[in-house]
Amino acid sequence: MKPVKVGLLGLGTVGTGVVRIVEGHQEDLSSQVGSPIIIEKIAVKNTEKDRSVTVDSSKLTDDPWDVIRDPEIDVIVEVMGGIEQTKSYILEALDRGKHIVTANKDLMALHGAEIMAKAQEKQCDVFYEASVAGGIPIIRTLIEGFSSDRIMKIMGIVNGTTNFILTKMSQEGASYEDVLAEAQQLGYAEADPTSDVEGLDAARKMAILGTLGFRTNIELKDVSVKGISQVSKEDILYAKRLGYEMKLLGIADREDEQVSISVQPTMVRTSHPIAAVNGVYNAVYVYGEAVGETMFYGPGAGEMPTATSVVADLVAVIKNLKLGVNGLKAIVPYKAKKLKSDEQIMFKNFILLQVDDKAGVLAKITQVLAEFDVSLESVVQQPNDQNPDAEIIIVTHNASKASIDKVLNHFESLDVIRRIKSVYRVEG
Repeated sequence: MKPVKVGLLGLGTVGTGVVRIVEGHQEDLSSQVGSPIIIEKIAVKNTEKDRSVTVDSSKLTDDPWDVIRDPEIDVIVEVMGGIEQTKSYILEALDRGKHIVTANKDLMALHGAEIMAKAQEKQCDVFYEASVAGGIPIIRTLIEGFSSDRIMKIMGIVNGTTNFILTKMSQEGASYEDVLAEAQQLGYAEADPTSDVEGLDAARKMAILGTLGFRTNIELKDVSVKGISQVSKEDILYAKRLGYEMKLLGIADREDEQVSISVQPTMVRTSHPIAAVNGVYNAVYVYGEAVGETMFYGPGAGEMPTATSVVADLVAVIKNLKLGVNGLKAIVPYKAKKLKSDEQIMFKNFILLQVDDKAGVLAKITQVLAEFDVSLESVVQQPNDQNPDAEIIIVTHNASKASIDKVLNHFESLDVIRRIKSVYRVEG
């Protein structure tokens, strides 16, 4: 049995996990694909660095082109990160007829269409399961498990750092700043946490999921993004009092072939299963027209969970190689992209207002809501011992984003409203 030779770009956390699994599970993997799998060459930044996994030094190189241009290598596994330079490696590898497995969400969100077009041209596989939700096989599920269904909505917790922060704030009453500092100490958040806490990481993942789920080319610029840096202890306390948990949700939905994609802090009804997903875990809820509601839950990052998804993709590539069907399963978007307008995007809203504590205030507020056709689900006035003004919580029924924006603009100029303290989407 001729071995399949693999080139590895990167030997960080995930790359180390890939080496552990390929070498430690060799008998099981070989039985699945019908031949040994050999990691032939590995590109690293520093060939002399001490590592937690033993690797033959002759396999190491500090030049990724050595891996890309090695004629003996059949499959490139990219776990080094980066975007523009990494894209050039991937495109040349495809030009050379090599198949690609990547965990690079940034690359696929920004350049996935170009890469998949090149792969189709060269009849090569490009698999990227690990790019979205670590150990959760959500991409394969969308492509294969839902191949006979029509996906109407995808809603996910796809960033473990922000879920950890919001969980700690909810369970311990801690402030955002304190929990962020703890997340950085534990290694869950980077020294510069912007990509996570401002929703950019989740937005890239939702662009990928939206493209696969709706078979249309969703670009990063199509995703409306709001992060969690402005979420306060008070917001979470009010959410809990009303029966909600605060989560950073990516939401993609489709109606009459028109789609909307967003990432934003969202109040989720505690009875919804996604509200119970805590800590660094991820979950993706998928609503299919035929199957109804499904949810996929698991670790969204980490060495071994992510490496498991990478190696599963590697196995899929090699099986296709044995069958001679590489490049035939690629999902290339075929539907024209039709984005919903603000008038068509509908959802419930939580609005927290600081107002004058006097008669007639609520009447003026409800008059504005009625003017823009926004109906109320509930209104609650909360006492605030630290402030002589009153606080009013409004939860609306489904209303268009355009109408809510007009309401908020009008509230800004209403003399009885001191401040619009918080506005969040409500689900469930």
